[in-house]
Amino acid sequence: MRTVVKARNLELSDRLRSQIDRKLRRLDRIAHPDAEVTVELIANASHANDASHVAEVTLVSNGTVLRGVSSGATPIAAIDTLLDKLERQVIRAKTKPRRQHLREADETQDILAREGQGSIATDEEVAPTQTPSVMRIKRFDMVPMFEEDAIARMQELGHEFFVFLNAENERICVVYARRDGTYGLIEPVVGDRR
Repeated sequence: MRTVVKARNLELSDRLRSQIDRKLRRLDRIAHPDAEVTVELIANASHANDASHVAEVTLVSNGTVLRGVSSGATPIAAIDTLLDKLERQVIRAKTKPRRQHLREADETQDILAREGQGSIATDEEVAPTQTPSVMRIKRFDMVPMFEEDAIARMQELGHEFFVFLNAENERICVVYARRDGTYGLIEPVVGDRR
């Protein structure tokens, strides 16, 4: 596993680097052999003593990107807390069904095969009276959360968007992943209410 360690407002000593490498060996046994880990340590991130150091870890394992953020009194304490979360994410990612784009590729191959056999209706053959219909309804409890929490939850689930109840204004919002790697937020406005 390849490891990159960055530090902000903190001197990265050889001792600290070796401690981080030793801690990250926990992920070696469950991550893909060609995995890459980027660790960013931030000192003085908070005025609170128990959260003054923040560790951000991004793990790319077999095409899956897992990310976690944690804080602690020391960089090692923040890493320890974070590794538990990352281990659960790696295990969940391994047991999760194949990724969506792989399923879509299989469906595309299936459609192309049927098209070659002539079993797919063309646009002219489809009846114009067909109306779209709801095939599946999902209901779930809305827990108020902030935008950052919604992004983290969306990443955990591996979705492209996530519907949540914004804790700041108590409105239903949608956070989504953009193609350029950033995130967008859709905040509905009903009528002329601002």
